[in-house]
Amino acid sequence: MAPHLVEVAFKGKRKEFFLWDGEDPPRVESPVIVEVDRGEDFGRVHAIGERAATRCGGCAHGCGTAAPERKVLRAATPEDQRRANELPDEDETARRKASERVRAHALVMKVSDAEWQWDRKKLTLYFTAEKRVDFRALVRDLAAAFRTRIELKQIGVRDEAKRLGGIGRCGREYCSASWLPELRPVNLQVAKDQHLSLNPSQISGACGRLMCCLRYEHDYYVQSRKRFPKEGRILITSLGEEKVLANDIFGDRVTLCGPEGDTRVVPLAELKQELEQRASVVVEEHEDEAPVAEVVSEAVLEEEVPVRANRTPTPLPAETPAADANDRRPHRRRGRRGGRRGRPGGESPPATPEGE
Repeated sequence: MAPHLVEVAFKGKRKEFFLWDGEDPPRVESPVIVEVDRGEDFGRVHAIGERAATRCGGCAHGCGTAAPERKVLRAATPEDQRRANELPDEDETARRKASERVRAHALVMKVSDAEWQWDRKKLTLYFTAEKRVDFRALVRDLAAAFRTRIELKQIGVRDEAKRLGGIGRCGREYCSASWLPELRPVNLQVAKDQHLSLNPSQISGACGRLMCCLRYEHDYYVQSRKRFPKEGRILITSLGEEKVLANDIFGDRVTLCGPEGDTRVVPLAELKQELEQRASVVVEEHEDEAPVAEVVSEAVLEEEVPVRANRTPTPLPAETPAADANDRRPHRRRGRRGGRRGRPGGESPPATPEGE
């Protein structure tokens, strides 16, 4: 029987994939003990089956098409859960002690979170820093203080907000901490496309960076704006020429401005009907004018026929008399300095005596 793919969640929204060799996979949210580097750790099942396979191929922490190497050892017992419930207090104590040692070493870094492994064989400290920090002396000091293996991991401000969690200005939990599978970079162009205020204090989250919701909502704005006319475009409606001032994507309404400065709000469906009716009227006007143009052209042709008949026929090239060989005209130089430039009109150049 092929092993089942299981996604397990740990403290700080950290998730990893493991294999379950049992006949039936554990249920979602059930506690399990998994195999980790040099020991065992406690976590809860986050996804199984097809959902776990989909997330494994698309998440940043996924393993792609290859199967994970580590396994779920067993389901957690009540004693295992009791030991796991004691870890949060120990994590906070370890974080405070580590912060004191950081200040003692005068290092420019902030210890954001600490995470004990379930078997107490490893302590991971997460920190943020603007520049590179040499913490080799700090690691030796912490290893001597905690008597275990110490691992320091530098994370960004977005990852810090994801681990610690919190409530955003929308009144809900941070997207990065609740459901967002991957933290993608957010630039100022997405705010411009959504016509938002470019004030950083209004579009930034608790981490001090642009809010993550601007990124995953950007595709919706781009696709929705394709149904609307562009702002600043001149439309010919039932009232004449009107300029598009603004588009309400969520209300499906368009704000138009007339030539006299009066504005009106029109639903998008009604605006499209006006434009279609106006286009059909223009087509009918052109169809009515087409026969008149043909009659005029025929009348013009009838008037031009007698005039052309009374003209003297132009001789063919064979009937043109040949020029006399002795009838030679003086060659005129035409160019920048030749011709009659600079000479009074009607006067011929003075004759040059023979022999000169």
